[in-house]
Amino acid sequence: MTKKQLILLIRIAASSVLLLASWAFKLQGPLGLAAYLAAYAIAGWNVVWGALLNIFHGQVFDEKFLMTVATAGAMGLGDYKEAVAVMVFYQIGEWFESIALGKSRKSIASLMDIRPDEAVVLRDGQERAVDPSQVEVGETLIVKPGEKIPLDGVIIEGSTSVNTAALTGESLPLDRGPSDRVVSGSINLTSVIRMRAETNFAQSTVSRILELTENAAQRKARIEGFITRFSRWYTPIVVLAAVLLATIAPLFFAQSWGKWINRALIFLVVSCPCALVVSVPLSFFGGIGGASHKGILIKGAGYLELLSRIKTAVFDKTGTLTKGVFEVVAIHPQARSEAELLDLAALAEANSSHPIAQSILRAHEGHIDKSRISSVKEMAGQGVEAIVDGRRLYVGNSRLMESVGASWRPCHHEGTVIHVSEGKEYLGHIVISDTIKQEAREAIAQLKSLGVERTVMLTGDSDEVGQSVGKAIGIDIVASRLMPQDKVSRIESLISKDAPLCFVGDGINDAPVLSRADVGIAMGDLGSDAAIEAADVVLMDDNLMKLPQAIRLARKTMRIVRQNIVFALSVKALVLVLGSLGFATMWLAVFADVGVLVLAILNAMRALR
Repeated sequence: MTKKQLILLIRIAASSVLLLASWAFKLQGPLGLAAYLAAYAIAGWNVVWGALLNIFHGQVFDEKFLMTVATAGAMGLGDYKEAVAVMVFYQIGEWFESIALGKSRKSIASLMDIRPDEAVVLRDGQERAVDPSQVEVGETLIVKPGEKIPLDGVIIEGSTSVNTAALTGESLPLDRGPSDRVVSGSINLTSVIRMRAETNFAQSTVSRILELTENAAQRKARIEGFITRFSRWYTPIVVLAAVLLATIAPLFFAQSWGKWINRALIFLVVSCPCALVVSVPLSFFGGIGGASHKGILIKGAGYLELLSRIKTAVFDKTGTLTKGVFEVVAIHPQARSEAELLDLAALAEANSSHPIAQSILRAHEGHIDKSRISSVKEMAGQGVEAIVDGRRLYVGNSRLMESVGASWRPCHHEGTVIHVSEGKEYLGHIVISDTIKQEAREAIAQLKSLGVERTVMLTGDSDEVGQSVGKAIGIDIVASRLMPQDKVSRIESLISKDAPLCFVGDGINDAPVLSRADVGIAMGDLGSDAAIEAADVVLMDDNLMKLPQAIRLARKTMRIVRQNIVFALSVKALVLVLGSLGFATMWLAVFADVGVLVLAILNAMRALR
């Protein structure tokens, strides 16, 4: 509990004690009036003062104005207990609101813990602790076990486990070693590492997350904007209605002024729109906070609302539905064993940094004795020629096989085919492909179970590769051989006013499409800076299962918002009618205002879970 919340609670308690004591001892006359006024002042001085300041600044019609007029009127009619009780219960509602807002902020504010306090940089052979913002790109950093990684970079020395839970929501540590990338805000767990900074602090992962989260609540949803506009018109209308209620019957039908003024005051208390004005933004704030706790960053309430209504989900292929990393998926030897064919290919490719060569080396796994290699020659656009154990090997595409006269055979396996020959003798081939993410099929199935009507994949790959991936994971529509501008055109043809569309991507070429979609969703771990910047939602650990989870969370938040709106308006409408007819007391008016507010806030807090 904050100091401000504690002070408010003490004021509520003190005012309540004074109210109950005055009531219990039936204090009357000047002493009773003094006791009730003291209780009223303790509970509501800031409300009255706030109303006066708002009037001075030209903002007359707000909930503080309604509370001040209603309670002052009740005091004028001699209903001291009711006036103090209204103010006490109003402050109880404010206290609940503060607690709820604090809980909502807690999950977002916990992200502030990922901000590193300092970075240890190696300069002139000396270790120096500096502010992360003072580290230049390319400098060497030293990170010890238990310390936060201050900047995005690549490990150049040492191996360790890294905890990325604060960024991705994933509790399982990741093993990282030389040449592996690590991101700021994650925690080094086991060993000292040296890393090379690849970004400055302003462009680091942790800075981008904090900026996105801090700005998220500023972008209003359509419903949230409606509530703001609604309260701007609603308040002066109900004040005018209360004035008419208080004056028409006494002026034209000779009714009692006291009776109708009392009804008008009850009308004002009931009509206070704070339950709507507070609970709706709080629900969205809770939804955004709950999502960030799961590694899903939503940049604004408007995107949360759109996400709840998604009917078409469009995906990039490479790095989104697939891992974006080449892997050996099949080995087809002509005469020798699979292990021998892979060994020869790995020896020939041992000195290459090409992604295809690296995939062959990863599949080989065992030690490569480079002393067996006499020479290696690059064949531009075809492959390599290598002499291994005195044997002349050719490893590359079909054009290389044709140039050396080897009788290669085609392969119908999807992927890139790497042929191997010894001179003209064909030895077999290795198939390398970008592998589908393990969770992709289940994520697509869950989206369809949530009512997503169309799933679409846009890719620059060939028709054969695109159709193969789409069929394997259950995609409805596949469009292939697309340039970035073609993807934008496809998105525009799919967009419908009544059926919001989301696009999920990770690369620089996805940024235009992410911006054009109703909801752009970026894969935050491997995604490019441009994609993350252009996106409206960021999945921090690249897990596609976070997408259906985000939609479920958005729909839950919207259900809570609608529940609060319907509940608040229904109760208020009923009590307003009863109050106008003289059947509602000030106590019922208090429940219709503050009671509804407290219940709406408690309901809104469910969005955090």
